[in-house]
Amino acid sequence: MRAAAVAAGAAALTLVAGAAFAQATPKPEDTEQWTPVPPIVTPGPRASDKPDAPPSDAIVLFDGRSLDQWVTTRDKSPARWVVAGGVLVVSKTAGNIETKRRFRNYQLHLEWRVPRNVTGSGQARGNSGVFLASTGPGDAGYELQILDSYNNATYVNGQAASLYKQYPPLVNAMRPPGEWQTYDVVWTAPVFASDGALKSPARVTAFHNGVLVQNDAVLAGETLYIGKPVYRPYADAPIKLQAHGDPSPPLSFRNIWVRELAAP
Repeated sequence: MRAAAVAAGAAALTLVAGAAFAQATPKPEDTEQWTPVPPIVTPGPRASDKPDAPPSDAIVLFDGRSLDQWVTTRDKSPARWVVAGGVLVVSKTAGNIETKRRFRNYQLHLEWRVPRNVTGSGQARGNSGVFLASTGPGDAGYELQILDSYNNATYVNGQAASLYKQYPPLVNAMRPPGEWQTYDVVWTAPVFASDGALKSPARVTAFHNGVLVQNDAVLAGETLYIGKPVYRPYADAPIKLQAHGDPSPPLSFRNIWVRELAAP
């Protein structure tokens, strides 16, 4: 009887521990924020559909002609997205691409367009992202979300111009599908001590279509789809564009340039 009782008690403890583990297993929904919904702000009309010329000290990353400045994130082979008609079209089967150059602190400008015939809803509608520092393969790094957020409900820290799973945008400044969107971003990289300890966190200021959407936001770490953000020490890093696997038609990019900045 004593042995049976011990065995029964052990079994009960195992069931309790298993239930506790199941409850503690993180899920993507744990870090989704749905309210408050950012107010909609209609950006001013574009003066022209042609991109503005970059400033004199800019490093041009894409000027409509070639992908010479980019490689495939997975294996560092030449980038295999499609360049046509002066724009860069995402190839979802080719995977993420990133810059050959590595950067620390910078000002970034890029323009992106959700196709007019976009389909899907939520996160499966024009999904991509610009990783302000690509710190590893796959989707490792710090992501500013790209998504069709024009009349498209999703969790607010995953809509366009959010710092994914960390900060919703201050407002929704999205233009309709088929129109060019602009991001202007100031990225201040995190600083790490020689032992890997965090000395100062990453910070982001961003404008979407000329409207302030992130105001010196202080990041809690790298972007994670599941779980809380964490920091891993790194030095300089490439800028990455995401080839998201959602089924909607692919996005396009144009006029991508960066200006290196001194440490603040």
